[in-house]
Amino acid sequence: MIVNFRPMQAEDKELFKSFIRSLPRKDNYYLLVDVHNDQAINRWMEKIESGQTIGVIATKDSDMIGYGNLKINDLPWTRHVGEIRMSVSAPYRSRGVGKSLAEQMFSIAQARGLQKVWARMAISQGAAQHMFMKLGFRTEAVLSDFVKNENGLTEDLVIMSHDSGEHWSF
Repeated sequence: MIVNFRPMQAEDKELFKSFIRSLPRKDNYYLLVDVHNDQAINRWMEKIESGQTIGVIATKDSDMIGYGNLKINDLPWTRHVGEIRMSVSAPYRSRGVGKSLAEQMFSIAQARGLQKVWARMAISQGAAQHMFMKLGFRTEAVLSDFVKNENGLTEDLVIMSHDSGEHWSF
């Protein structure tokens, strides 16, 4: 399977919107934006344009099959930290696409001199936790009953991180 990876750009808005809206509701439930709101998608893409978020998209043929974002900021007390957010469409999971996206996010973080990269996920997202652990992340915190899932039931929120002081290679 040949998957291409490239930087996300503002011109990818429609491609990204189609991809993100094609995912099952459960896959988008824990995002920080409503993907069905055009203004929210516009703000997401404005952050890509401004460099506040660095994105990479995965494509197979002309279809987007996944994305990874590295959210950074210039605040003095957290400018050394980046947050990874990513999603891969179900047919391409467990095929190395997510791992490749995460590795690319790490390369970008390293090139920017970030010292810590973190990710958050619901406790039920075991495959994501496993992938991040294989990449050297460790669980920093588990916040009990912090999020509600799509069925209205509370779940723990897992926060994992990777420090550049640790070994960066994968």
